[in-house]
Amino acid sequence: MSTTPTPAGPGAEPPAGGSGGFGGIGSGGIGSGGIGSGGSTLPPGPAGPVAPPSVPAGAEPAGSRPTVTIATYQNYAEAQRLVDYLSDNQFPVQHTSIVGTDLRLVENVLGRMTTGRAALAGMASGAWFGLFIGLLLGIFTSSNWFAVIITTLLIGAAWGAIFGALAHAATGGRRDFTSRSQLQASSYAVNVDAEHADQARHMVVQMNWKASGAS
Repeated sequence: MSTTPTPAGPGAEPPAGGSGGFGGIGSGGIGSGGIGSGGSTLPPGPAGPVAPPSVPAGAEPAGSRPTVTIATYQNYAEAQRLVDYLSDNQFPVQHTSIVGTDLRLVENVLGRMTTGRAALAGMASGAWFGLFIGLLLGIFTSSNWFAVIITTLLIGAAWGAIFGALAHAATGGRRDFTSRSQLQASSYAVNVDAEHADQARHMVVQMNWKASGAS
C-alpha cells in the first residue's frame, strides 16, 4: 500500500532531511567557507582555484628602487668603460644600469651593390655550405676524401653565385646598395641604486683623476 505525504501546515516543522539539503549551502558552503567570507576572490580556473599574484619573499617590485645618475656620456663605449672600471674595483655592478635616451635607427651605407657583387657574395656563402656538406660526406665515404670536399665546394659556390645573382635581379634595382643598421642614442646615463650612489661617485672621481694623468 502506498501512502501520500500530507502537506505541512503553517506551523509544521521541516522534514529531517531539509537541514542537510539547502542548509549545507547556507552554513558551510558558499556563505562561510567559499567566496563569501575568507576564500579567494578570483573565480576558479580549469585546474582549480586561482591564487592571486604575489611577490617572492625578499624581492622588491620592479622599478621600486630609487636610482641616481652618476655620469652621462655621448657614446656607449665611455659608459661601458665606467661600468667596467666599477666592476674591476669590486663595486656591486648588479646595482647599476646603462640607460640610452633618444634612440634612433642609423643605417650606414657601405657601398654599391651590383649583380656581380651579389653573385660573389652568394658564391662565398655557397662555398662555405658546400665545404660543410663535403666534410659530412667525407666521414662516410671510403673513396678520395679530398676530391669529395673539392667537388661539393665547387658545386656549392656555383649554386650560390647563381642564386645570389637571381636574388639581386629580382629586386628590380630598388636597392642597389649594401648597408648596416644599428640603434644609437643621443646620450647614455649610468644609473646606480641610491644606497650605493656615494661609493659610485667616489670611484668615478678616482677614474677621472687617473685618466687625467694626475699622480
